[in-house]
Amino acid sequence: MALIVQKYGGTSVGSLDLIRQVAARVIERKQEGNDVVVVLSAMAGETDRLLNLAREMMPRPDPREVDVLISTGEQVSVALFCLACRSMGVEARSLLGFQARIFTDHLYGKARITDIDTSMLRDYLDRGRIVAVAGFQGLDERGNITTLGRGGSDTTAVALAAGLKADSCEIYTDVDGVYTTDPNICPRARKMERISYEEMLEMASLGAKVMDIRSVEFAAKYGVTIHVRHARLASPGTIITQEDKSMEDRIVSGVAYSKNEARITITKVPDKPGMAARILTPLSEAGIVVDMIIQNTSAGGSEDLTDFTFTVPKTDLEQAMKVVSEVARDIGAEKVLGDENIAKVSLIGIGMRNHAGVATKMFNALAKEGINIRMISTSEIKISCVITDKYTELAVRALHDAFELEKL
Repeated sequence: MALIVQKYGGTSVGSLDLIRQVAARVIERKQEGNDVVVVLSAMAGETDRLLNLAREMMPRPDPREVDVLISTGEQVSVALFCLACRSMGVEARSLLGFQARIFTDHLYGKARITDIDTSMLRDYLDRGRIVAVAGFQGLDERGNITTLGRGGSDTTAVALAAGLKADSCEIYTDVDGVYTTDPNICPRARKMERISYEEMLEMASLGAKVMDIRSVEFAAKYGVTIHVRHARLASPGTIITQEDKSMEDRIVSGVAYSKNEARITITKVPDKPGMAARILTPLSEAGIVVDMIIQNTSAGGSEDLTDFTFTVPKTDLEQAMKVVSEVARDIGAEKVLGDENIAKVSLIGIGMRNHAGVATKMFNALAKEGINIRMISTSEIKISCVITDKYTELAVRALHDAFELEKL
């Protein structure tokens, strides 16, 4: 007997018929002799509907009350799922995040899991029941309902798999695995049989929407092997696991892109020790993630002044501009400029560690298409470039072709 944690996304439970199909699939695994914990997202579109209701009530709704509101989407899903199981003669029990004892910090809308008490889950499993856990939500130390942000159900599933020491963690979604790039942009994209945690972590952080970044972090930390599969197809999917020699043979594994990027430049910043910290600390305190950072001599040419440029998620641009404008006044900078017409394209591959010339090949491929690079960031296994957003799809196809990823 194996203990299996499965997760189904919003499109997989978007209607009563789809929920019945998920219930039938889960029951089949149960009847094979397995213990099964199922994590469900809200029905497709439900979270957005609830967020719109909150914004109609007030333009900037209280984050605590928003979390209380949007957590109800998953509550509906798990209740309907358990009713579907019972209609098929199988016992199932739904648990919300606080009932499953999923503890988080108190950063509403972006909470991070700090601990899980699996005793109640194990009690229901020992009674032979299927357990359905509401994804995306938890409980802070003050007893408040919290949510984990977009993709949070993936994180819930992997965290539960780690806490329960499950034999398998299966993520069911509307794609049949992890591809070398977005197949909707590049028809020649190929599905990968296996990908390392490190590569998947980079792809998730750089825009690939298959997995939430925090779920991959959990999996890597606790050694949880993830199987990404299509919710309604029998294809084998993609395994996310520890890297092995065969993965190292691939120089580049994939091309990721993100249009959820914005660039902020603070001009004529005094070139003194501590300026970067003074700029970035308030952003960190506001929960805004800063990605690429460039500091160079100001356009005015003075060696005593620099321009400080960085990227943030586009959804955080308005708040970031307010925070940074206050800092700029305090430090005597000239002005703050914001640009949301950018995108980031990235190459990812653990094989880059041992191969030279990848960056040159990437830059040449973009240059041949007349695509100007506005910012560059590198790590051991990835190279990212910020470009004008209208060239995103062209850049992705050009890089996929240049590195012949269709042959993987």
